[in-house]
Amino acid sequence: MADTLDKLRLPGELSELLRSIGKVVFPESREQLFELAMGGPGRRFNEISFSIPGMGKVVEATVAKCKNGLAVNYMDPYMRRRDSDCMSIADSLPTDKPRFSERYGREFAGVRAETLEWFKTLEEVIVMPFMSGGRKWGYPSLLIVPGNSAFFAAILADIQNFIPPAELEDGFEPQAIMYVAPTFRLTHFGNRQVVVHNRTERIHEVFSYNLYPGPSAKKGVYGVLLDLGEKNGWTTLHGATVRVTTPYENEYTIMHESESGGGKSEMLEQIQREQNGRILLAENLVNGEKVFVDLTENSRLVPVTDDMAMAPSGLQDNDKLAVTDAESGWFVRVNHISKYGSSPELEEMTIKPREPLIFINIDASPNSTALIWEHTMDTCSKACPNPRVVIPRSHFNTVRDDVARVDLRSFGLRTPPAWKGAPDYGIVGLFHVLPPAVAWLWRLVVPRGASNPSTTSTAEGMSSEGVGSYWPFATGRRVNHANILLRQIAATPQTRNVLIPIKHIGCYDVSFKAEWISREYLSRRGQAKFSREELEAHGSPILGYSMRSVKVDGKEIPKQLLRVFEQPEVGLDVFLEGSRKLEEFFKQELQGYLCDDLDPLGRDIIESFMRGDSLEELEKLMPCSYVV
Repeated sequence: MADTLDKLRLPGELSELLRSIGKVVFPESREQLFELAMGGPGRRFNEISFSIPGMGKVVEATVAKCKNGLAVNYMDPYMRRRDSDCMSIADSLPTDKPRFSERYGREFAGVRAETLEWFKTLEEVIVMPFMSGGRKWGYPSLLIVPGNSAFFAAILADIQNFIPPAELEDGFEPQAIMYVAPTFRLTHFGNRQVVVHNRTERIHEVFSYNLYPGPSAKKGVYGVLLDLGEKNGWTTLHGATVRVTTPYENEYTIMHESESGGGKSEMLEQIQREQNGRILLAENLVNGEKVFVDLTENSRLVPVTDDMAMAPSGLQDNDKLAVTDAESGWFVRVNHISKYGSSPELEEMTIKPREPLIFINIDASPNSTALIWEHTMDTCSKACPNPRVVIPRSHFNTVRDDVARVDLRSFGLRTPPAWKGAPDYGIVGLFHVLPPAVAWLWRLVVPRGASNPSTTSTAEGMSSEGVGSYWPFATGRRVNHANILLRQIAATPQTRNVLIPIKHIGCYDVSFKAEWISREYLSRRGQAKFSREELEAHGSPILGYSMRSVKVDGKEIPKQLLRVFEQPEVGLDVFLEGSRKLEEFFKQELQGYLCDDLDPLGRDIIESFMRGDSLEELEKLMPCSYVV
């Protein structure tokens, strides 16, 4: 331990802390991490518990050793998905996020000191060096976690780039340090998930006061990357990127951005088919009518990024956006896989993996095979909506090079059903073509869509996920990210933009099928530009252009899935009401970006939209090279 500690360049107080702890473990391998997660060799079941003054023994989670990996389950259903309101900022640097002192009525310095003292009471602590964002483009980082919570370290080791002591170079100086102190959720924060970011001159500290990895090992690291990018004029996009090879051997790269639960992981998956091979594209919620699509052959998919697409300024050297994966493993949500055969490729990958995996919120017993459609039950009648599996990137047939140049950026909106009996904003057709200025506006507002499975938010009505769809994880100022995204879109005119509905098109339930069919159509269309004759604008300019017709593999997509007002159950009045609802929400949210620091072009775009200018007038402010 001492030899490894000597390789690290640590702040004095942290070095002193680690040397005062009885046992400090630097994991030497993934296999050792899995063994530590079980509490030792030969064990098949492990309870992660803590002794809390006044509460006694509290079991936070259990870990079962299965034939194909570890199944992690949390006792409290609240801990099974990320609390979207868990972040606060402890430092005095510029931020638009809630400060710790404002939210909790005391300075963080005292809690921070208590946290470090708490680590001194532990018999064992795991210290794990890793690279936030990957070894080539990432930043030296360090995890400090209780020894009995090794499963958390194993998850982070798979998601990011774990560095064993044998590969650690002398002088490793972390720019980010994550402290995990789960008992503070119970003793200090009223049983709530809390993640505190403390940005210092040299180090970005992340204090995670819970053991669910979503807001810390996953999004906490994301916050570190966003902070470093904000300082240097670039960002890490919240997007899944896939390289598509069509049956005609054309290659096309798509990046799908959205809030959590908006179809990013699904962009990397093949289309789900019925047992007879047909694709159930849509089902009418009013009369039960089903719309099927026959697709002779799927395109081949090669994943590039699953959730975090780094776009450092050093990568950008032409007129298309360039991205690289910020993760070494993917936190894959499988709530849409409800039975055997839903996703054969993912099922095969997880039932007999190349090496053991980590399953979260999956109901599995010791010695069994963890199955991704066996979701843990939140109640007797309701399954957890956020089952996950962590899959190392090496298990996928991923791109061999580090950088992908993006042909098309799609944006996913979780849409509620909409019809005459329940008018709402679910009036987006199969996909809409967005001029660059409108695509930028979507990335500022990001409506938090209907029935999000990834977060605990219960707010009624529309709310905003925030700039970039990554705002819940960012620590700085919204206007800085708005400017970065505007300049990024302006500098990449050959990367096209579309809007795709997730879940519903009017009164039709489409799940993720609209995304998958749009992917097939747009990749087969390739670099062909959109002509004005095949596009039409209806409703608010925020909807861009819908298609007059779409033909996939020689088959026409029904018009009512392109032009939602043609659905008899919807009609023009409901369509315009949904359009108005979206427009009013955008105007409400965009007002907050009109400050002195906003880029002048961005101000022109927002003010044009606020005035009620037409889509064509918005398009003139940032010309659209892919519509002719």
